[in-house]
Amino acid sequence: MGIGVLWLLQEISNSGSIRSAAAELGISYSKAFNMLKTLEKDLGIQVLERRRGGEAREGAYLTTSGKKLVGLYDEFQHDVKDYAQNRFIDFKETLNKELEHGDKSL
Repeated sequence: MGIGVLWLLQEISNSGSIRSAAAELGISYSKAFNMLKTLEKDLGIQVLERRRGGEAREGAYLTTSGKKLVGLYDEFQHDVKDYAQNRFIDFKETLNKELEHGDKSL
């Protein structure tokens, strides 16, 4: 699962529609549909409930599992960003120490 799938799920949650979410993200409906189909197949769970019928004949909302998935991915992404930021700070400190000692071979 990549960030694009997360954005798609978030947009579906906001708009209530796969078609609207795809348009908002600038991707085709068929690409969005295939992304979701692949996600559900790979995870073995249903992340969307699709509504059929009604005037617009479209609509979708996140299942409980879909909401949990989005929440967990958001948490994971936040943790990764924090880790990367801390590692960069460590890198910068190490680099500055090396340069202070006159190591010009970097």
